[in-house]
Amino acid sequence: MRNFNEPDAVKIPLILASGSPRRKQLLEQIGLEFEVCPSQVHENFCLNLSPEAFTEYWAKEKAMDVAKSNPQSLVVAADTIVVLDHKILGKPINKKDSYRMLKSLSGRTHKVITGMHFSAGKYNIDRTINEQTQVLFKTLSDSDIYYYIDNYRPFDKAGSYGIQDWFSVQVKKVDGCYFNVMGLPLAAFYKEYRQINNQLEIL
Repeated sequence: MRNFNEPDAVKIPLILASGSPRRKQLLEQIGLEFEVCPSQVHENFCLNLSPEAFTEYWAKEKAMDVAKSNPQSLVVAADTIVVLDHKILGKPINKKDSYRMLKSLSGRTHKVITGMHFSAGKYNIDRTINEQTQVLFKTLSDSDIYYYIDNYRPFDKAGSYGIQDWFSVQVKKVDGCYFNVMGLPLAAFYKEYRQINNQLEIL
């Protein structure tokens, strides 16, 4: 777990503004202590924004929703989308929608974008970044698609798949941060986390 004797240890509480078990797992993986406080904000896909701006906008909205009642904590929020042909694929609403998404991704390369926002009101921290990863799928058979949907029910996942579960056998190539596809790009997160910590050290 986090060692507060380390010179790069953040002295303020850390809050993950997400109920995602995958994001929680990833932060635990790098030994951080934090509180989980899911945001109540839900994305509106009707916004006329570029994919990059979309993820950054909603990451900030989620972070600010939690940060307003936790000004003395460092709040981090993330928003992950799948993009194919410049169109955003969110979470499927049902089995038919899940099949449609996976069929459209079959044998093709798509982009996964995660926007992250860091906020700590007391320390005037207000930062937004995004990370992008290219993912190539194998050609998916209908039987594999339906097997995955029926057994893993990926209705809470952008693009209707989780790279960390059975669907990993259908991923031919990943160009970029693997953890970004899970929902939290660890290298980019930790770089920003360290920079914020350095800022706090001199306050």
